[in-house]
This record gives sequence, structure tokens and C-alpha cells, in this order.
Amino acid sequence: MDETVKPLRIPLQMSVYADKHNILHLVQDMVSSLVIDQPEDPISYLISLLQRSSVDGPRVVLLGPPAVGKHTVAKKLSAELRAVHVTLDSLLQNQSELSAQARQYTLTEQELPDELLVRLIQMRLKEVDCFNRGWVLEGIPQTRLQALSLQQVGVIPEHVVMLDAPDDVLLERSQGKLVDPLTGDVYHQTFIWPADNTVAERLEKRQGLSERQRLAELQRYRCEVTGLSSAYKHVLKEISGDQPPTDIYQQVLAFVRTRYRSRTPRILLLGPPGSGKSLQARLLSEKYKMVDVCCGQLLRSVAADGSVLGEEIHPYLDDGRPVPDSLVLQVLQERLSQVDCSCRGWILHGFPCDLQQAKSLQESQHQPNRVFFLEMTDDVCLERISLRATDPVSGERFHAVTRPAPSSDVQNRLKIRPEDDTHTVTHTLRQYRTHTAVLQSLYPDAVHINADQDPHSVFEALESRLTAD
Repeated sequence: MDETVKPLRIPLQMSVYADKHNILHLVQDMVSSLVIDQPEDPISYLISLLQRSSVDGPRVVLLGPPAVGKHTVAKKLSAELRAVHVTLDSLLQNQSELSAQARQYTLTEQELPDELLVRLIQMRLKEVDCFNRGWVLEGIPQTRLQALSLQQVGVIPEHVVMLDAPDDVLLERSQGKLVDPLTGDVYHQTFIWPADNTVAERLEKRQGLSERQRLAELQRYRCEVTGLSSAYKHVLKEISGDQPPTDIYQQVLAFVRTRYRSRTPRILLLGPPGSGKSLQARLLSEKYKMVDVCCGQLLRSVAADGSVLGEEIHPYLDDGRPVPDSLVLQVLQERLSQVDCSCRGWILHGFPCDLQQAKSLQESQHQPNRVFFLEMTDDVCLERISLRATDPVSGERFHAVTRPAPSSDVQNRLKIRPEDDTHTVTHTLRQYRTHTAVLQSLYPDAVHINADQDPHSVFEALESRLTAD
């Protein structure tokens, strides 16, 4: 091996560009399609895929028990997103040979085999209109096995909405169901009544299931719902169907308009002292292998390494003075430019503390793509900080409640840091509150999380927003 050859370094600008233009999401979609379809000519296939416009088309599955309002929501959602509305009835009405085969089962009141249903759906969703515009699949799949079979053939939704309501509400709705014979829209004499009198006059009450059949259908759904939820748990949103139709639809639309992206995480954690930034950064780093970049610890590490930059920083730390922004930024840029941060992503806390620092970070090549504010009152912050101490041997910080010392030896040598005394913390809190408003204005899309709850609940709230735009 030629030892003079330098290892390949991926420039930081590449990951920034990839995030900005959703390149990773595009590549993920293309590779998934390639593996599932296994074309004879992969290059021509990928070129064709790039020339078509469906990469960002919606892929939505809308599930729920009978009479919960799936059809109304799916029809309205399809019109809003300009996506194809796919139902079991529309699949059976198709003019293909496969649809004709499926109709034979319905004519003899036999249950459609899962394999045939999956093939019908796969064939329909590969047609040009679904490929280009996206699709909303209503009421299918009905079982976990169907869901897994669809995933195996490449029918993978980006969003799954599961509506639900109490059984007594569903039974009452099914009894008062009315249909517009011209449009197929579903109404109800109590829950949903058309505003147009002309429409109201032509509504029909269709021959429906008996009460016994309705109960059987509902019971069947209840038996399958847990398996369906587990099959789609990473893209699932459960929404109550026992509320005004407008509220239901707005919640569904808001969820479907979120986009899940594969991005290299560059996370900024902001919050007052004691809000749990260090703990949450450690938890995220341990689970997702991101680099935990605590600005204070990083400065102390550089000051102790004997470098020229460390020699410049050392006097400020010894005297308890703030390190100049220019030196802090230099240290941060060197750390965030390293390969582990570029490849695995990072989570930064302890910086920025004011508008000028935040602007400097924004003007660098290390802009965060997710910003979280941990919210907490000053009283709770002071109470929390009074329960924490640092091990002078390892430098690790412990907390009497959330992270107690692992042994009595460690507990006995714990020290309260000077910056954690009540007077210093009160001053730091006052400074944080002074700069909070301008920091929030610089990061208008930041997510605000209530940090006054147990650490695992805070972590779950952070985790749920890691991949959502």
C-alpha cells in the first residue's frame, strides 16, 4: 500500500449542501426503489426515476375503525395534496385482469386473499399518476400481516394516520350515515350535515350492515389495531375522531405536511443553567452516537493540552474571566471540523449565550439544523443546581436525584463548583433571560420543550423531533 496517499476527507460543505437540498433523502428513496424493483438496467432505471417528479409526493395511509370518518378525511386530503385517493372499491373497479379476478371474490362474498390484495395495491401505486402525484391509501392495510407484506413489495408510507373514537360513538354514526349519490361524499344527520341545501335534498341512506355485522366489523378492527400500530410505529400519528370534523382534518393535514429526513444531526441545545442540557446531550450522544460538544469542557480540555491556543485560553480560565468570543469560535470550529463531527453529527451546548455569538456561529460553516430551547423557571433551576456537584478526580458531574454518585468514595469527594453557588447562578440566570428573546428571534423555527419534568420525558420530546422538518 502506498503510505504517501492521504486519507480521503469529506469536506464539511458537502453535508451542509446535502441537508439543504435533501440529497440524503433522495438517495435513500432511489436505493430503496432499486433494491425492491431490481431492474435489469439499473443506470437507465435510476435516470428514469430522477426524471419523474414523485420523490416528494405524499405517501399516506389512513386507518381507523368503521364509521370513524376515514373516507371524508382521505377524500379532502387527496384534493388538498393533489394526490391519488386509493380505496378498496377503486382497486376493484380498475379494468385490469387482476381487478377482475378480485371482483370474483366480492361477488361471492368471499374474503379477498392477502396476496391478491397486496398485488392489487402494488400494481395501482406503480401507475404513473400515483408515482408522480403521490397517494392516500384509505382503510388499507387491515391487518399487520398485510402491512408487512406491503412493506416487502416496496409500499412504504411516509405518514400513517390512525383515527379512533369510542365504540358507542362509532355505532351511532354508522346508523345515521348518508351518502351523496353524485359525489360519493359521506354525511351524517347529526355529526356532518352539508351546508348546501341542494346537496342535503339528494342525500340517500344506503343499505348498510346490520347492527350485528357492524359490531363484528368493529371487533375485528379492535383485534388488529395493536399489530397495525406496531407495523407503522415510526411514522404513525393517532388522532381522536371524536371531535369536530374541521379539527380532525387540520390535525391530519398538519401531520402529513411534516417531512422526515435523513440528515446529519447538528443540534444546538439552549436553556438556562440547571435545565438539563448536559444530561440530554449525553443521552442523545449515547443513543445516536453524535459527538457531545460541551463548550465549557472543550475550553478546559484545550487549555490543558499545551497547545498555543490552549496557552492563550489558560489565563482566562484561571482568573475566572470569560474567554473572548474569537478564541471560543476558533476552538469550536476546530472541533466541529473534525471527521467524527462531520460524519456522525454533533450536539452543542454552552454556546452561544448572546446574539453576537449566535450570529458568529450562523456565519461559520457550522450552522445547526435543529435548535431546541429547554424551558424552565428560575426557581426550579436554582433548586436543581443546589443538588448537583462535580467529582474533582474524573471531572464528571453528578446530581442527587437524576444521576447520583456511583459509590460512597465518589460521593465523599464531590465538590460544588464556584459557578454553581447561588449568587453566581442567579447572575447567570439574569443574563440568560436578558438574551433569550433575541436568541429566539434568530432561531424562529426552534422547538421549545418543557424541561420541568422527568429527564426521560424530556428526552422523548427531543427524540421525537430529531428527524422531523
